[in-house]
Amino acid sequence: MSKVPKYKIKSRIWITTDEGTFLGAGRITLLEAIETYGSISKAAKSMKMSYKKAWGLVNSINSQSKEPIVRPITGGKNGGGSSVSEAGKKAILLFKKLDEENRMLLDEKNKNLDF
Repeated sequence: MSKVPKYKIKSRIWITTDEGTFLGAGRITLLEAIETYGSISKAAKSMKMSYKKAWGLVNSINSQSKEPIVRPITGGKNGGGSSVSEAGKKAILLFKKLDEENRMLLDEKNKNLDF
């Protein structure tokens, strides 16, 4: 007798514009890391991502937003850095809420899979 597979629906959320991806799970992780470390460079390093890639993602996010999501912090005693704006914090929360609602919906739908 063969083992009956257990089916599960999976999906990922992306928020896009005509220019491409605005937000997705990876970009949200990057924004959270920038918020934690106060620097795109340190955030990228924590994610084992090149600074160039991280900067490109931040630039893409900012260019598609009505207002900056990541803002530069002018240098001082310890040099400059970056911060996530209030709009960025709102975007993170909204994305996480959408992702959680999607997961809950799919969890419910998974209960009815029977082939």
